Amino acid sequence: MAEYETPYQALATFDDDETDEAPSHDRDFMIHVVPESTRWNHIENLDDFFARVYHYHQRGGFGCMVIEDILQLIQFLFVVLFSIFLIDCVDYDVLFANIKYNGTHKVTIPEAVIPLDQCVQRFSFGIIVCMLVAFAFWVFRTLKVIYNIFKYTEIRSFYNNALKITAVELSNLTWHEIQRRLLEVQKEQQMCIHKQELSELDIYHRILRFKNYMIAMVNKSVIPVKFNMPFVGQYAFLSTGLKYNLDIILFWGPWSPFENNWKLKEEYKHKHRREYLSQFLSQRILWIGIANFILSPVIFLWQILYSFFRYAELIKRQPNVLGTRRWSNYARIYVRHLNELDHEFTARLNRGYEAANMYLDTFTSPLLIILAKYVAFFAGSIGAVLVVLTVIDEDVLAVEHIFTVLTISGLIVTGCRVLIPDEHLIYCPEILMRSILAHIHYMPDSWKGNAHRQNVRDEFSLLFQYKVAYLLEELFSPLITPFILCFSLRHQSLQIVDFFRNFTVDVAGVGDVCSFAQMDIKKHGNPQWIPNTEDEPSKENQSEGGKTELSLMHFHMTNPEWKLTGNRSIFVQNVKTQVQKELVSPSIMQGDGGLMTSRLPGMSLGMLPSVNTTGLGLGYNSLASSITMQSAMFPGQISTLASGVQPRLRGGLSHIEGPLGGSGSGIFSSMQSSSGSISNTAPSSLSLRGNYDEGTIEMLSHDMSYSAIYLHDMQFRKAKGNNQYETLEDARARSMWQRQDSNQPTVSTMPNIQEKSSEEESTEEVNTDKLFTSHQV
Repeated sequence: MAEYETPYQALATFDDDETDEAPSHDRDFMIHVVPESTRWNHIENLDDFFARVYHYHQRGGFGCMVIEDILQLIQFLFVVLFSIFLIDCVDYDVLFANIKYNGTHKVTIPEAVIPLDQCVQRFSFGIIVCMLVAFAFWVFRTLKVIYNIFKYTEIRSFYNNALKITAVELSNLTWHEIQRRLLEVQKEQQMCIHKQELSELDIYHRILRFKNYMIAMVNKSVIPVKFNMPFVGQYAFLSTGLKYNLDIILFWGPWSPFENNWKLKEEYKHKHRREYLSQFLSQRILWIGIANFILSPVIFLWQILYSFFRYAELIKRQPNVLGTRRWSNYARIYVRHLNELDHEFTARLNRGYEAANMYLDTFTSPLLIILAKYVAFFAGSIGAVLVVLTVIDEDVLAVEHIFTVLTISGLIVTGCRVLIPDEHLIYCPEILMRSILAHIHYMPDSWKGNAHRQNVRDEFSLLFQYKVAYLLEELFSPLITPFILCFSLRHQSLQIVDFFRNFTVDVAGVGDVCSFAQMDIKKHGNPQWIPNTEDEPSKENQSEGGKTELSLMHFHMTNPEWKLTGNRSIFVQNVKTQVQKELVSPSIMQGDGGLMTSRLPGMSLGMLPSVNTTGLGLGYNSLASSITMQSAMFPGQISTLASGVQPRLRGGLSHIEGPLGGSGSGIFSSMQSSSGSISNTAPSSLSLRGNYDEGTIEMLSHDMSYSAIYLHDMQFRKAKGNNQYETLEDARARSMWQRQDSNQPTVSTMPNIQEKSSEEESTEEVNTDKLFTSHQV
C-alpha cells in the first residue's frame, strides 16, 4: 500500500559535548513523522471534502462559517424560549389594563411578567412536549456544529498549507482560481488515488452528484412537481421541507438507493430486481410520509413562530415586500444547468430578475386597477386624517385602537399600489421574454412568439412567484408534504428505480454519477438542438428543453481549460461554425435598423442605436437585439467593456462565474473574433494582478446569453423544418457525428462558409420575413 508510505527520520539527539548525561537508550530512538505536504494523500470521502472546500470559499472562510453556525443555534434557542415566555410568562390582563393593577403609576414591564417559578408551574403538557422535541433537536444541531467546526479547521489547514491561500486572500480569488489550484494539488499529493489527474468536470461531479440527479429527474418528470389543483389550475409545489424529504429518500437517508456518497447500491443496477425495489422504496416513502404526518403539528408550530419572528418586523417596515416576487424553488431546479455551482446559478437568476419582474408587470387587469385606485384613495384618506389629528393633539394617540387603524390603512394602501402599474410602463412582452431567456436559458417551445398571451404569463408565474405565495408554501408545507409523499411520490417508485438503473454510469475516479451530467450529446442530445446531424437518440434518453446542449455550452464557457472530446467537441465547434456562417450573410448584416457587428466593440451594449428586433428572429440580428434591449432597459447592468471607463476590481470576487478575464470561448466571442473586431480576451494566465475590470467579467455573461438565445433560435428553425443553411460541406460535417473515435474535428471537415451561393442567402432573407414578425424599438 504505497499510498500510505511516509518517510521516517531520526529524532535529533543532544550533542555529546554538551549533554554527556543524556540517556544512552534515547540516542537511537525513531519517530514516525508525517510531513504536512503528504497529509492530503488519499482522502476517503472526496465528495464531502470538495463540497467543504467550495462552501469554505463561498461562505467567507473559517471565522464567518463558525460565527454563522453558532448564531443559528442561538437563534433557534431564542425563538423557542421567547415563544414560551410570551405564551406562559406574561400577564396579559395586567399588560392590557383589563384589571386594575394599581392607581399610582403606569404598569411597568416587570409588573406584567409572571415570576419564573409561577411561570414554570403554568406549563401545559403540550408546551412540555414541544420543549422536549426542541431541546432534542437543539442538542443534535449543537453536536453537528461542533463536528463541523473540526471539519472547518481541517479545510482551513488545507487552504493554508496545500492551496497556499490565506484568509485575507480568500475574498479576492474566484472559484475558478481555487479549482485550478485544486487540480495542481491533485498532481502533487494524489487526493484521489484512482486517477493521476482530475478534470474540472470531476470536481463538479463530486460537488453536485446528487444535485445533478435531482435536476435530471425533474427534467424527465420522474419527480412529481406540478399538480392540477381545483379552482387554481396547474401549480408547482416544491417547498424546502419537501426537498429535504426527497434528499432523505433518494440520496442520503438510511434506505436510499445509495450505499454511500459515491456508489449506487448494486441491486439497483439489475433489471430483474426492479419490481422488488419499487415495492421496497414505495413502503419506505409511505413510512417517511407517516412520520412527517405525526411530526407535522410540531413542525407547523415552528414554521409559524419562525415566520413571525423573521418577517413581522420586515412587513411592518416594508409592507410591499409581500407583493414582490422571487424565483420559485421549482424554477431553481427547472432552469438550473447540469454541473452548475450555486454561485454561478444565483448570478444568472439575479441578472434575469428585473426583466422577469417587468414582464409580469405588463399583465394588468383594467377592472382590478380601477378598484385598487379607489380603495387606496379611501384608505389613504382615513390614514391621512388620523395623522393630521395626531399632529394637532397627541391625545388622539390615547384613543383605543388608533394605531391599529393607522397600520391597517397603511397596509391597504401599500397592497393597492402593488396592483397599480407604473404609468410609464411600455408593453413589450416579446422583447422582455427574450431578455429573460438570455439569462435563465430555458423556455418551453409553446412560449415562443406567444409571450403576450395570458396562459404563458400564468405558466411563467410558476417560475417567478409572489413572495407571499412562497411564505404560504413554507408555512403549510408540514401539512401538505405528507400527502404528496404518500399519494403522489409513492406511485412514482418504479420510475425512480428505472431512472437510477438506466441513467447511472460509473466514472473512473468519481464513482456513480447521473449519465445526463456527462453531457454526452450523442446519448442524451436532442437532434433539434444540434446543428448538422441526423442522429437521433431514443426519446427516453433525450433530455428535455435542450438541457444537455445548454449545460454543455455553459460548462464549456465557465471552464474554458476543460478539454472537450468526442461528440462534445464536435457539437461546440459546429455551433460556432454555424454562427460564423450566418454572420457573413447580407440578410443578417443588413436590413431595417440592422446591427453591424463591427459597432459592438465600439460602445457598450446599452449605448447601441435602435435595432430590428424579431420576436423569434433568425440569425445574428435577432440574437444581438435581444441582449441589446436587455442592456438598454436595465442600465444598471450595462457592460463597461468599451465605454472608456475601466474601474479596477477590488475584492468580492468569490461569486464571479468562470475565469476572471472571461472565457472567450462562446458564441459572442466567436462572432466578434470572426468579424475581426475584437481579439480573444481570455487571458493565458489567470493572475489576479491582471488589468481586469467589470467589463471583461460582463463579457462572460453576454457570451452565455448569446449562446442560449442562438441555440433556442436554431432549435425553433429545425422544429419548423427550415434548416435552410444546409450545404454540401454541412453534409460532410454531419458525418463526423457518426465517428465515435474522433476526438477533435479538423479544419478540412468543417463547413466552408464561402461556398454559400447568393440564391441561398436570398432564400434565407425571404424565409425570415415569412416566419417572424419584426418589431421596431
